[in-house]
Amino acid sequence: MPIIESAFEAAWWLPGPHAPTLWPSLFRHRPTLALHRERMELPDGDFLDLSWYGKEGAAIVLLLHGLEGSLNSHYTRPLLKILAEAGYLACMLHFRGCSGEPNRLPRSYHSGDSAELQTVTAHIHSSRGRPVHAIIGFSLGGNLLLKWLGEQGTGAGIQRAMAVSVPFLLDHAADRLDQRFSRLYQKHLLDSLKRKYREKFSRMPSPLDLDLEQIRNFRQFDEYITAPLHGFTGADDYYRRCSCRQFIPGIRVPTLILHDRHDPFMWPHTVPEAQELPDEVVLELTEGGGHAGFVCNRSGSQGAYWPDRRLLEWLEQE
Repeated sequence: MPIIESAFEAAWWLPGPHAPTLWPSLFRHRPTLALHRERMELPDGDFLDLSWYGKEGAAIVLLLHGLEGSLNSHYTRPLLKILAEAGYLACMLHFRGCSGEPNRLPRSYHSGDSAELQTVTAHIHSSRGRPVHAIIGFSLGGNLLLKWLGEQGTGAGIQRAMAVSVPFLLDHAADRLDQRFSRLYQKHLLDSLKRKYREKFSRMPSPLDLDLEQIRNFRQFDEYITAPLHGFTGADDYYRRCSCRQFIPGIRVPTLILHDRHDPFMWPHTVPEAQELPDEVVLELTEGGGHAGFVCNRSGSQGAYWPDRRLLEWLEQE
């Protein structure tokens, strides 16, 4: 079946959609890891940073973080560690400006930059002598992953993929995050985006003439910053061209999408319907997972977070 009910049992002490979303960010332990950092120089003169952890020569699993994610995101270092302990060579891609250093160009990153992901997978294949085995993407990274998979079809060159808490329709996500308690997430992320904007353009002239203080929500940010910096005519054009839901029917790689029915970053009707899912895609729906939270009621051998368990199961599934 293309849509399945998850075996996930939510932590009883984290009711509603917001508690399981916030809990990991506030309380999840981030292990200290001896990571190998690789700087990847890009043809346009910019750079990307990759963080590696695990056994050299092992199958490579690439991790794509969410909006304003980093090695401090609650899922990144724990997942790198879990993958390495399972025998994989884990690699995290830091999107432009997300590795602790501003990128060199006025442009940044966005939800639909699948050309960037193609460049990274090709670089890893060339430099490591083997292709990426699997990719997991969270939130924005999940949207990017599904868009890329749909565009590539049988040419993706990976064996498996997993996407967690994906904003399938970017306009839906922008509107939902401007509603009620979800504005808390919007403010936190916008504050980070604005801080990075100020820092970068204190070092170089900005090509945009705008008052950053007048930007109060994601739709305004995407209209006046994301779109003009990345070649879109406006926020609606960006959302239309980069939302991954339209690309899902083209996916030809075994792909697991993990999503909570009451994700506070989008609406229930944002989720694809069964007829949109090709044979290679499984949509696993949970109750009580929040956005990228999925705190389990009981800890298992792979810890207390459902995406960690499901990723390892999915990677080993025949």
